[in-house]
Amino acid sequence: MGFSDLLDSLGGLGTFQMLQTALLLLPGCLFSCQNFLQNFSAAEPDHRCRLPSPDNRSGAGDLTGPGRPDRCLRYPRPQWQLLLPNASAEGLVTEGCLQGWVYERTVFLSTIVTEWDLVCAKKPLKSIAQSIYMTGLMVGSVVFGILSDRFGRKTMLFWSSMQSAAMGVCVAFIPSFVGYCLFRFLSGIALSGTFLTSICLAVEWTPTQKRTVVNSFATYTITVGQIVLSGWAYLIPDWRWLQFSTSVAFGIILLYSWWLPESGCWLVVHHRLAEAVKNLQKVAWINGRKEQGAKLTPEVVTSHFQEEIANTKSSPFISDLFRSPAIRKTTCCVMFAWFSSGFSFYGLALDLQKFGFSIYWVQIVFAAVDVPSKLLVAFGMVYLGRRITLISFLLLGGSMIIINMFVPSGEMILALLGKGGLSGSFACLYQYTLELFPTEIRQMGLSSGVFGARVGSLLAPLVFIIGNYVPILQPVMFGLAPVLAALSSCFLRETRNLPLPETIREIEERLVSLTCCSSG
Repeated sequence: MGFSDLLDSLGGLGTFQMLQTALLLLPGCLFSCQNFLQNFSAAEPDHRCRLPSPDNRSGAGDLTGPGRPDRCLRYPRPQWQLLLPNASAEGLVTEGCLQGWVYERTVFLSTIVTEWDLVCAKKPLKSIAQSIYMTGLMVGSVVFGILSDRFGRKTMLFWSSMQSAAMGVCVAFIPSFVGYCLFRFLSGIALSGTFLTSICLAVEWTPTQKRTVVNSFATYTITVGQIVLSGWAYLIPDWRWLQFSTSVAFGIILLYSWWLPESGCWLVVHHRLAEAVKNLQKVAWINGRKEQGAKLTPEVVTSHFQEEIANTKSSPFISDLFRSPAIRKTTCCVMFAWFSSGFSFYGLALDLQKFGFSIYWVQIVFAAVDVPSKLLVAFGMVYLGRRITLISFLLLGGSMIIINMFVPSGEMILALLGKGGLSGSFACLYQYTLELFPTEIRQMGLSSGVFGARVGSLLAPLVFIIGNYVPILQPVMFGLAPVLAALSSCFLRETRNLPLPETIREIEERLVSLTCCSSG
């Protein structure tokens, strides 16, 4: 019997698990808010050059109608002759916005763009700031993975939540753009730790058979967070107060994290048996299984943990992901699928202003499309198989982005379908990756995939910079990546209705031959 069987005897997915999961959904929502915060805090309002003093107009004027001023250039002196019929501006000398810019402020009172004039030549800095934040997320997934294994999930959840709040507040009050980027990077590290440790804590207190349910709830917190952020940003149009409020909210986690028990798995592995028994008895009491809890002793807990101990006797190395031909092929294909999904997903989700509609509604619609997408993925994985479902959603995401280049009138609808496809590929990959790798390197296999997605997400904003100079490259790159990932996914084996492999050798023995896009 394994530790999962012990949890089943103490109530399985009982009152404790449901209450704990509900409490641990908040970190996911707040994490999602921070991920997409720059859609609003770095929004670029309409603007024009500030005129030489005196420029007494209180607003930016009409920046959207016919004859609107250029965003980045101005004439050194008034050119009144241009008001005459058939007047031409050809040959007239222009200059940059030497006195800065005037911004339209009916939608956003203040953003980092208006604060530090991140327009025209400085426009790429906005994308660089987002990439720096994404780099922090990538670093945090590694750092807090190591720290949570050493110091415990609960301890790191408390620490990372406190760091998320503190670093976020620093971002809100920092006076310089360089400082903004630095503290966003540190905030990204902490946020990654908060999200990953909360998921880990929830999953490790849930029996194996019910963990898919918990993982599903976790993926939906990303959707809920995007919707909540839209309303949050609408109510607080000043970027500093928006940043402050979404950061201080992490303090709520600190208020209830003391109640959450440390992971039983982690306690037993670190030989803290007395504490493990105490926490298990607490779980049994909340689930209404007091008698079963009273029977628990360190020896009983250890006996149930032999299966987990057997699977962790030898520490896996990263090289194990590339040790044999079958695992090497799986690792490369899985990492590329994760990379492409993250790359193109954030390429769409972080560039909402281009659609020309209210950014608040666009954010809500782009989030809501995840719901039917993930439901279709669940149906496809059960009835069609994991591989064909992944390939289909990757192709949907990539092809919609590419087609969008040729159908400007349907840009919003096609982009929604593309985002839904990429969101679905993410949902499929979480389950499929766990089934592709054997027990001895399963967690490492999932981590490698998530790492690939992080790399893709930090590169996506940099493509926006390229798009400023060569617009066609942006949709080509975001569309081609998922299509290529779909083709490479043909080499993955089908796992539907198959037992989970335990060792690398078992996979090698199972795998006799692979045919591209075969039925599995």
